[in-house]
Amino acid sequence: MNYRNLTPSMSLLLAFEAAARHESYTRAAVELALTQSAVSRQVQALEQQLGVTLFRREGRTVKLTDVGRLYQREISEALGRVRSATLHAIAHQAGGGSLRLATLPTFGSKWLLPRLHEFYRSHPDVLVHINSRIEPVDFATSGIDAAIVVATSELPGLICHRLHAEELMLILSPTLAATRPSWSPKDISQQVLLSVANNANAWGEWFTHHGLAHQAMRLGPSFELTSHLIQAVRADIGIGLVPRILISDELASGELSSPALPFASARSYYLVYPPRNQALPALEAFRSWLLDKAGMELRG
Repeated sequence: MNYRNLTPSMSLLLAFEAAARHESYTRAAVELALTQSAVSRQVQALEQQLGVTLFRREGRTVKLTDVGRLYQREISEALGRVRSATLHAIAHQAGGGSLRLATLPTFGSKWLLPRLHEFYRSHPDVLVHINSRIEPVDFATSGIDAAIVVATSELPGLICHRLHAEELMLILSPTLAATRPSWSPKDISQQVLLSVANNANAWGEWFTHHGLAHQAMRLGPSFELTSHLIQAVRADIGIGLVPRILISDELASGELSSPALPFASARSYYLVYPPRNQALPALEAFRSWLLDKAGMELRG
């Protein structure tokens, strides 16, 4: 095999990617400031080099073939990484740029996003692109620069900054809370207990902490997102056990109620990233702001 055929020129790839995204040589030509015939020639040259048919011609229109659609997906991701790498190089020289940050969905919406305007106020030349992720981030393939995660310890192979320890709070709907003058751990154990899938052992740890038999647990539905569990508690489906920082607004407004039975989880929130990203200007700015903010609010 001629390995040069596996690395087509950038001009061919750009023409194909634009034509594939629009499924139109005409619209691709406008985007690339080329003629329609030039785009067509470049796509044909790419097909000849690869030995595959990427488009079907249907009258005056073109449609991706199955292999063309597969190639488009891979090439679009690869070109995105090339563009991102270029932006990072430019940003490193200019001291600004962008940061692709993965965060837990509810932490992002309940804590990070309401405060992010403060970061932009002091760093107007930096953009933070937020990606919601529950599953572990693969920094080698995802294009993510850094992530905010929850874990029981630092993650191997990554630089980890501990933001704060997770404190779990019981949450009840105001209607359920009003059925008793006070709530004991035994009272809680008799209710339907809601959980979040990525912290399935939380209720077991809570029962152990309060000396209750695990056999007494009445486990109810499990939710992928903490925000969905919160909504389920509001709807009187059961009782939740969630991080304090994610329900402060609801407790303050009276939308939720909580007995005075906080529980220190074994987990903590961390900002993590691979060592190769440590010197990215956007990450340096965001890391400094986040650690200061966490120090003042989360640990304070």
